[in-house]
Amino acid sequence: MTTLKPHAPRAKVGTELILATKPFATDDTLRSWWVILSTLALLVIAFAGTFAPLPYAARIASSVIAGLLLVRFFVIYHDQQHHAILPRSRIAGGLMRVFGILALSPSSVWRSSHNHHHNHNSKLRGSHIGSYPIMTKDQFRRSPRGKRIMYLFVRHPLTILFGYVFMFLQGMCIYPFFNHPREHLDCLVAVIVHLAISVTLCMLGGWQALVLTQLIPHFVMDALGSYLFYAQHNFPGVSFSDKDGWTYEKAAMESSSYMRTGRLFGWLTANIGYHHIHHLNHRIPFYRLPEVMAAIPELQAPKTTSLWPWDIVRCLRLKVWDVETQRMVGVRGL
Repeated sequence: MTTLKPHAPRAKVGTELILATKPFATDDTLRSWWVILSTLALLVIAFAGTFAPLPYAARIASSVIAGLLLVRFFVIYHDQQHHAILPRSRIAGGLMRVFGILALSPSSVWRSSHNHHHNHNSKLRGSHIGSYPIMTKDQFRRSPRGKRIMYLFVRHPLTILFGYVFMFLQGMCIYPFFNHPREHLDCLVAVIVHLAISVTLCMLGGWQALVLTQLIPHFVMDALGSYLFYAQHNFPGVSFSDKDGWTYEKAAMESSSYMRTGRLFGWLTANIGYHHIHHLNHRIPFYRLPEVMAAIPELQAPKTTSLWPWDIVRCLRLKVWDVETQRMVGVRGL
């Protein structure tokens, strides 16, 4: 008697794959408050260490740790703005609006630009809002010299490294306010508050307090945050599409990376490395993303990158989209 082998389950695609993630898009109120309050407590300790009468090396270490903890809290802020955690809590909403101002990422700008990014991720047209600009090879060749220089400046490693100035202070505060002052009044508030904190720190503890408590933590948070956002959508194997070939699920799976990190950096970056899943369903709380990847086989073979130096170099070399070869390339030889 012949025994029939059971057929392998059909792989989920498109809307079916998105719907498979829906059971995980539920907020655990106690857990969400725990991650917020515990991270805040660690931040208070780290910032206290920058002021404490400790050896200078210990104060510098506290400053760097504060910057890394700010990265974690920024991703928590990002989740709350997506309504993935504590969507109905006015207290959480108010707390995150305050953090957005302190982090030079006001809520009005973050929500509008980041929601646009999710809805237009990997499109060759319209994806520059809330993301790094993308030119095709032909567009780059045909563009005026000044436009090419500005395009390469925005994507330059030093611009990303100094995200504090270029991406956050200028890009998310000064530029939006001067273009739409009524819509982005909180951008002006963020700049004023930032300057007021800087002056106060100088008055209380001199230039060392300014450097250790304000400049280094912001530099670390914004440099790492700018690079993470870059590498999540600019990596070897990334795919870009015209609007006719674009789908939400394809953009999540082929144009959003899974960044391999160790446990410590996974915790510090609040699982933002599971970016393909986040783009598939942004209502999933960050602390459930590993659970989703383990439960759904179709999500277990994503396009990957890492924070190892060679992977960082490979990502930063990518500049323009080559339509003929369907891959990102550098500008050498153009």
